[in-house]
Amino acid sequence: MYLTPQHILLAGATGLTGEHLLDRLLNEPTVSRVLAPTRRPLAEHPHLENPVGELTTLLPLLGGRVDIAFCCLGTTIKQAGSQDAFKAVDLDLVLAFATRALELGARHLLVISAIGADPKSSTFYNRIKGEMEQALRAQDWPQLTIARPSLLVGSRTETRWVEQLA
Repeated sequence: MYLTPQHILLAGATGLTGEHLLDRLLNEPTVSRVLAPTRRPLAEHPHLENPVGELTTLLPLLGGRVDIAFCCLGTTIKQAGSQDAFKAVDLDLVLAFATRALELGARHLLVISAIGADPKSSTFYNRIKGEMEQALRAQDWPQLTIARPSLLVGSRTETRWVEQLA
């Protein structure tokens, strides 16, 4: 547990995992500020700063001290529409977020990847997740936590048939 008030940067606050994490962070007494850029507005909270727009546009505009960054970004190839669009989110945008978090002073990055992530995988999804992990390790974070869950199951607006099988 941290003893000084923590300033958090959170990407993916409107997704399944990020939404739950945001709720926990806003109710954590040691968190004094959560900076959560999103495409659609979040409910107001005294400790929440919520710039609204595309993350690629917002990243260079983000400011203030950041102690810890959480990256809950992720999509599916179906949702993104193509492998290139998937890679733009799950690799390029994650790396851009991590770079900006470092610039803002974050000393710990926590990111969601996937079980089976491997930059040499023959499966596109696992390969991109593995490349993302490899690139984050190369950024030389003081502390890097990579979570590798299997399926993320929960209430969603879209249907994912593989998750329905779980």
